[in-house]
Amino acid sequence: MLTRVVEALCTGQPAPFRGEEPSAFVKSPASGPVRITREGLEGDVQVDRKNHGGVHMAVHLYPRSHRAFWRETIGASDLLDDPGAFGTNIAIDGLDENDVMLGDRFRLGTALLEISQPRMPCWKIEHRFGHKGMVAAIIQTGRCGWYFQVIEEGVAEAGDMLERVETNRTDWTLTEIFSELANPKVATTPERMKAMAGCELLSPVWRDGAQKKAEAMGA
Repeated sequence: MLTRVVEALCTGQPAPFRGEEPSAFVKSPASGPVRITREGLEGDVQVDRKNHGGVHMAVHLYPRSHRAFWRETIGASDLLDDPGAFGTNIAIDGLDENDVMLGDRFRLGTALLEISQPRMPCWKIEHRFGHKGMVAAIIQTGRCGWYFQVIEEGVAEAGDMLERVETNRTDWTLTEIFSELANPKVATTPERMKAMAGCELLSPVWRDGAQKKAEAMGA
């Protein structure tokens, strides 16, 4: 089974982000054990509840393995060494979107997590790093990160293992789902879109996107 060490569990509280506009995008490593609930890590806040948070976006993971790509793309930045730089809750290396599939389940401490959707990038990434074009680069390369829903609540801390305990529950990697739905230049088929739209392991907002794309393709 796929197993990786968690470097940090990161949480954020509302703070001025763009002018006085509050956000909890900036996340810092938590000290000691952290409770993981259906809504996410205890002590972590989502200010924009319309676009973030909820049971299908409870825990965010953005792969640390993308740091080399970003250094080549935006240049040296101390932020890239920050475990929570991309708003991630789980800082982990040696794992990316090609390695995991929708519906994969992972044990983290005593919690059980299930991959529920890719992460759609937004302007906050570019604002945090002070670089335009990062959203476009994520869409073009599929370096999106993903969200877990929490199947079993529990407790975890830095140094624990993130261990995959179930896989092959769907036919799609996170790269495939994200690229086929978010990047209009990536080829797909109406049949694949219909299959994703009908998959209950995919979060409702992404299922809706797949259904709309399938209809636009004539399915």
